[in-house]
Amino acid sequence: MSAVRVLIVDDHRLFRSGVRAELGDSVEVIGEAEDVDSAVKAIAELQPDVVLLDVHMPGGGGQEVLRRVLGSGSPVRFLALSVSDAAEDVIGVIRGGARGYVTKTISGRELTDAIRRVAEGDAVFSPRLAGFVLDAFASSEAPPIDPELDSLTQREREVLRLIARGYAYKEIAKELFISVKTVETHVSSVLRKLQLSNRHELSRWATARRLV
Repeated sequence: MSAVRVLIVDDHRLFRSGVRAELGDSVEVIGEAEDVDSAVKAIAELQPDVVLLDVHMPGGGGQEVLRRVLGSGSPVRFLALSVSDAAEDVIGVIRGGARGYVTKTISGRELTDAIRRVAEGDAVFSPRLAGFVLDAFASSEAPPIDPELDSLTQREREVLRLIARGYAYKEIAKELFISVKTVETHVSSVLRKLQLSNRHELSRWATARRLV
C-alpha cells in the first residue's frame, strides 16, 4: 500500500520539524506551510491525501483554510492538530469540514494512526474532544450559529479567551507571540464588534458563552 501523502500546516517551524521527525517514514511528508495563503497554495500544487492543520495561525486560521480549499471542491482530507482543546475550536473546524481533531500531546504513533484513518475516510478525535462533537451534533438540527462570535477572527477569539481568564495585556502578548500594541488593537476591534465598553464586559460575555 502506498504511503499517505501529508502536508503539515503550522506557523511554528520547530513544531513542523518535530512532527516530521515523529512521523518518520510512516507517511510521506510532501511539504509544509506556515499560514493560510501558503497552505492554500501548497494544497493546490501538491494535492496531499491529508493535511495536518493547525487551528490558530496567521491569515485567518484553520477555518479559513478549510473554507477556501473545500469551497473549491477539493477532495483533500483535513486532520486538525492543535494545542487548543477549547470546544468552540473543535466544533468550528468540524463544521468547516475537517475529518478529525487531535491535540499536540498526541504521540507519534497515535498521530500516524490518526492520519491513516482520516485518509481512509474515518473521523478521528482525541477522547476528550469527541464529547464536544457528540454534544454539539446530538440533535437533528445543526448547532446554532452565534453571529457575534462568528464576526471575530481566530486571533481575536484567542485574545478574548485570555482576557476572560484574567491575563494582562503583556501576558497575552507573550502567550501569543505578538506585541502589546497588537493586543490592544485586537481588544479594540473586539469591543467594537461586540458593542461592549471594557474588558470586564468582555469577560462576562466570554464566560456566558463558555469560551473561558
